[in-house]
Amino acid sequence: MTFRNGLASLLRPEDSVLVLIDHQPYQLANLNSHDPHMVVNNATALAKSAKAFGVPTILTSVIAERGGLIFPQITDVFPGQEVIDRTFINTWEDRKVVDAVKATGRKQLIIAGLWTEICVAMPVIQALGEGWDVTVVTDASGAVSVEAHQVAIQRMIAAGANMMTWLAVAAEWQRDWARTDHAAELTEVLKQHAAGSGIAYLWEQQLLNTPVPRNAG
Repeated sequence: MTFRNGLASLLRPEDSVLVLIDHQPYQLANLNSHDPHMVVNNATALAKSAKAFGVPTILTSVIAERGGLIFPQITDVFPGQEVIDRTFINTWEDRKVVDAVKATGRKQLIIAGLWTEICVAMPVIQALGEGWDVTVVTDASGAVSVEAHQVAIQRMIAAGANMMTWLAVAAEWQRDWARTDHAAELTEVLKQHAAGSGIAYLWEQQLLNTPVPRNAG
């Protein structure tokens, strides 16, 4: 096994490309590995983080006419962008998607989608076999059961995939708070989607902006 370690293995926004797969109503209806609200939140946060850092993002659905359109929380992040609709269950067999990824020139392929055990696992395993550096965002994905999600993760790790959560991806893209180019945009994402961390930040700002009472004596 080739270990994925060292500084060069960390995600870099200039080398990353994100593919969001099948975040659609049909899949969400039988999502049982996660709280559906959290998957929508996390996938949206991942999309917003990618936009903040200028990471190209490919949106793809499967037979949207029957399975429903990708969640508006995601498509609203990329207004006017084409959603590539497929018949292939395995996204990596769809030439239009693969060509869009290759056209970015990026080498770090990041994938999230519904369901983990099918529409995530298939393209991840194929892309790994073709030499791509693949990261799966586990909490922006989900499966029909906890077991299905966990087994899919084990299967993809065995194939060589890297596993992360959306917040870890965003933090790795930021890497250094001295890099201020995208820090403000990332902070907005954290405020809206990072729950306790976002609220704690707002509280901190409130305290910093609260005048110190003058001593009456």
